[in-house]
Amino acid sequence: MSKENWINEKCKEIEQQQKHAPHTMYKNIEEITGKRTLLSTGCIKAMNGDIIIDKEKILERWAEYIRELFKDDRKDHNIMKNNFAGPPITKEEVETAIKKMKHEKATGPGISVELLEVLEDFKIGKVTHLLNEIYDTGQIPTDLSKSIFIALPKKPGATSPKYC
Repeated sequence: MSKENWINEKCKEIEQQQKHAPHTMYKNIEEITGKRTLLSTGCIKAMNGDIIIDKEKILERWAEYIRELFKDDRKDHNIMKNNFAGPPITKEEVETAIKKMKHEKATGPGISVELLEVLEDFKIGKVTHLLNEIYDTGQIPTDLSKSIFIALPKKPGATSPKYC
């Protein structure tokens, strides 16, 4: 196959992936163009404006930035009360919600929409039970209330966490 034919085939694939598989589409665009962009500078600014290049200190700065960003000064942030009297969540509702989720999106560490879609009936029942427990008690398990943040650079060469 000639290079021109190969590029034409790739372009057709990209057009088809535009709506349904954007992650794969971008991989194919990179393959055709041969471009890889380096958006991270490997450094970040401290609160006082100093540039940090040490990896450990960069991680500490990110943690500081995230704490500042999500700081909650409300007096009563236990909003949920145990006085809900709604019907329980059904397996069908859980299955419908999973089917409506978009593919190749971050759902959590080690969990993908594709994985959730192939859960067997027994495991869907377990997920439904967990959701109903949360719904009934108003208590979210500690493991589900933790987040993993991954810095995705917004601007090339950005050094402020606000723009990374």
